[in-house]
Amino acid sequence: MALALGVDTGGTYTDAVLIRDESDVIASAKALTTRADLAIGVGQAIQVVLDQALVSPDQISMASLSTTLATNALVEGQGGRVALVYIGFKDSDLEKHGLQDALKGDPALVISGGHSHAGGESAPLDRAALEAFLDSHKGISGYAVAAQFATRNPAHELEAARVIAERTGAPVTCSHHLSAKLNGPKRAVTAVLNARLIGMIDGLIGRAQVRLQELGITAPMMVVRGDGALMSADQARERPIETILSGPAASIVGASWLTGAENALVSDIGGTTTDVALIRDGKPAIDPAGARVGGFRTMVEAVAMRTHGLGGDSQVHVVTEGLRGGVFLGPRRVLPVSLIASEAPKAVHAVLDAQLRATTVGEHDTRFARRIPGIHADGLGAREEALLERLGDQVLPLSDLLRTRMENGALTRLVDRGIVQVSGVTPSDASHVLERLDSWDAEAARKALELMARKRIGTGDMLASAPEVLAHMIVDQLTDQTALTLLETAFAEEAQGFGAPSADLARHVLTQKGLARHRGLLALDTSINVDVVGLGASAPSYYPAVGDRLHCRMILPEHAGVANAIGAVVGRLTLRRSGTVTSPSEGRYRVHLEDGPQDFNESDAALALLESVLRQEAEGAVRQAGAEDIRVVVDRDIRTARIEAQEVFVEAMVTVEASGRPRVASG
Repeated sequence: MALALGVDTGGTYTDAVLIRDESDVIASAKALTTRADLAIGVGQAIQVVLDQALVSPDQISMASLSTTLATNALVEGQGGRVALVYIGFKDSDLEKHGLQDALKGDPALVISGGHSHAGGESAPLDRAALEAFLDSHKGISGYAVAAQFATRNPAHELEAARVIAERTGAPVTCSHHLSAKLNGPKRAVTAVLNARLIGMIDGLIGRAQVRLQELGITAPMMVVRGDGALMSADQARERPIETILSGPAASIVGASWLTGAENALVSDIGGTTTDVALIRDGKPAIDPAGARVGGFRTMVEAVAMRTHGLGGDSQVHVVTEGLRGGVFLGPRRVLPVSLIASEAPKAVHAVLDAQLRATTVGEHDTRFARRIPGIHADGLGAREEALLERLGDQVLPLSDLLRTRMENGALTRLVDRGIVQVSGVTPSDASHVLERLDSWDAEAARKALELMARKRIGTGDMLASAPEVLAHMIVDQLTDQTALTLLETAFAEEAQGFGAPSADLARHVLTQKGLARHRGLLALDTSINVDVVGLGASAPSYYPAVGDRLHCRMILPEHAGVANAIGAVVGRLTLRRSGTVTSPSEGRYRVHLEDGPQDFNESDAALALLESVLRQEAEGAVRQAGAEDIRVVVDRDIRTARIEAQEVFVEAMVTVEASGRPRVASG
């Protein structure tokens, strides 16, 4: 009997499952995700499933981890302080392609160097400028290096990485290691995001491995990639960017395994995000343009997923303008008031009671802050340092923490760095008030919603007459926004012929009238024409109403709340390696390799060498990751042009995919 352990660390919960012989879920559990030390939540969830199944740790033959940590960090703008070394480009290029947004004020160095399209050196690498930059910038958690045409010749990226590693000891991400495709700025964005995530993902994997060993589990550990395939823990630590959409991708794999669905939309609601993807012909669709998350388009191959900042812990905002008022949700995640009250009941209830006794509504009512212990706070400004000192180790209301308007920005920066967490009213609090959830402090949630309900709208009336009325407003808004995300995905998949952006089509008056089954001179009907699989612990609370709104069949499978953890153990270890052959002149065929270009007189010889090198790399890497029964698939994309009635070789991209099931440990 083979027992596989799947673990998923989400923004709010850490899930664990045990699957026997790849066919039966024999135990599942949830524990709160412990941001200060993620291994605590991981260990708690694992211990529960071991106790439920009455198995000993040494019976576990494989362990696999999926995580929304990288996705959530990019959506919320969190991560370490990084630096970009941009070789062979112009200073003005930093303003384009989203690089400045990805850097978030972190330093960048633009220096001469880089190569041409054919792989020849365009200019020498300015090593002196690089060394001066490294000496003048401290507190960098990771470096990103991107050079012009590095996929055609990576020599300058490799040399810069060597210098950085020797002088700083910090991890370095080379853009050509993340993608073999052209588009230097896009590779640079991907490298910056990878560098920002390295410390966070390394900490998660390292602590998870230690916790497994402490529990007596010696089985090899895998990590889910963004395309749903598995990779080894060591590979994930080197390329954490490949774990963006890891949790969502695992949920798609889990949904397919749980339901056997051939064609369906999958909507997974977590604490921070709602992730929507399409299963077509039994397989998750892959995004050919690269994963898009947190507003950034990367070069990471991943499932075609639309990630929205909408979840059970999304911050509820009050709409005070207009005569009707209302609420909207997200995109930022906050700690539910019911959760922070369950952790510090005396402090939170005393403040909430005082706020309820006040005659006026306070700007910071229901808002508290706490520091996450163990998170490094390097490179902070004076205001951030002052706020951290004032906050200390206590749970403090924002009305006491913030003394000037300018400190609001400092607090936002601390939240973005993942150093401080802030509470607020969330759909989870609304569900506690409506008695759909009972995980945390329902009384604190009721007090918080009563405070929010007192806010005035354009007519001068209160937002809601009672906490229960506001709770229904919040849940209805979650239904509306979830329905819109599903409609956007459906329109995006069928964009041809509609002539407008999918977001506009989802909100179009005709679409909304069709959902409302308008009947007049016109009869309008709109619906989702495939099944929708609802996943996530809170899916049974919210998604039946979403199915009614979209007039579709909503499938809520057993174990939907732990689908991510299930997907973590039913996938295959898969590695892809890609390379290029170009033709710099007639009769010459250039193979672009890690150690420099090689020229041939015959295209077949060039393609054969590249395929051999890639096959060796991919097969060796997947075997080292722990795969057995390896299968190799080769794809050649050869581009030609017709010149004077002859087909002329222009360029070829060769991709080798090696995959196999993880090798399991024997008891």
